[in-house]
Amino acid sequence: MNANQITIRQSDEHDRDEILAVHLDAFGNDEGPVIATLVDQMFDDATGKPIYSLVAEADERIIGHVLFTAVTMEPAATPLKHQILAPLAVVNEQQGRGIGGRLVRDGFRRLADDGVDLVFVLGDPDYYSRFGFKPAGVRGFQAPHPIPDQHAGAWMVHELETGVIDSCGGTVKCCNALNDRKHWIE
Repeated sequence: MNANQITIRQSDEHDRDEILAVHLDAFGNDEGPVIATLVDQMFDDATGKPIYSLVAEADERIIGHVLFTAVTMEPAATPLKHQILAPLAVVNEQQGRGIGGRLVRDGFRRLADDGVDLVFVLGDPDYYSRFGFKPAGVRGFQAPHPIPDQHAGAWMVHELETGVIDSCGGTVKCCNALNDRKHWIE
């Protein structure tokens, strides 16, 4: 399947079961059920709105998904809009083909169009740095729960509005579903 045959679009309620199946497949038997349950809870969590849920579709089948939910900053010193990317998944048989990257970049475009200033992620630095994510802790942004020193580089921020990153800092507060400490430890 070539990249031109893939469509990125906003998901809708009818996609929910297929989205959960993507996360189950992508994260496997150990993590898959935990991540799928988290995504299901995040869809219903009003504290994460606005939610940006994008799917990659090929041959009328969802093969990838990314979820961005709103976060706040404490202390709230500036009236900026922030989101967190969590989680991103592509079905196993389609991984390594740039689908995740397309989802992230399309998400950034939509977020920027809606005036979002910063996007946070807790993930693989080698992967997410490709999209401009940089370590967040050293820039004055603390995760909702402490990140062990050996994984500090996995807590990252990406600036959608140039120059904003230097005008704020604090502790990121995410939606209730994602705020569970178990999602923040390795």
